[in-house]
Amino acid sequence: MHPNLLDASDAFLLVVDLQETYRDKLFEWERTIDRCVRLIRAAQLLELPIVCTEQYPKGLGPTVPEVREALGPAPVLEKRSFSALGEAPVREVILASGRRRAILCGIETHACINQTAHDLLDAQCQVHVPEDAVSSRSSSDHQQGYAKMLTSGAIQGCVESILLECMRSSTHPAFRAIQGILK
Repeated sequence: MHPNLLDASDAFLLVVDLQETYRDKLFEWERTIDRCVRLIRAAQLLELPIVCTEQYPKGLGPTVPEVREALGPAPVLEKRSFSALGEAPVREVILASGRRRAILCGIETHACINQTAHDLLDAQCQVHVPEDAVSSRSSSDHQQGYAKMLTSGAIQGCVESILLECMRSSTHPAFRAIQGILK
């Protein structure tokens, strides 16, 4: 298998800061939430570890209900640093999983997603960022942040391509269910 392809047995999903305060402020918010929810549901079927962060929830509000519902029992960890790995509890959960291929979704592409991606790369993780599952307040900030991550070594993708890589074949036991999530 090519080293840039995802291996589900070595992957985890990190969902970053999809909070109420941003609902009316982000570029393509509805698309971003929809893709993140699909990614979360599929990650559960693939039995990937899932971790979610909230940036200062006391001030920015909780994770939006659509995402919170999809997360089920996945941990939601508070953070104050822009990078999710800047918080010891988040870093510890991720590193304790033993998995080295990160799938990163959430907001904002040029800020928390960008800094988290770079810290994951520094931690020797492979980082996959589905462009349709990350966003910023402006299209320009999103594009600049995404380009910077790719230049630094993050791997470009979309939710569907990432999930298909995880399954590798239509014979995967979760294929039909995930196909339904993608439609």
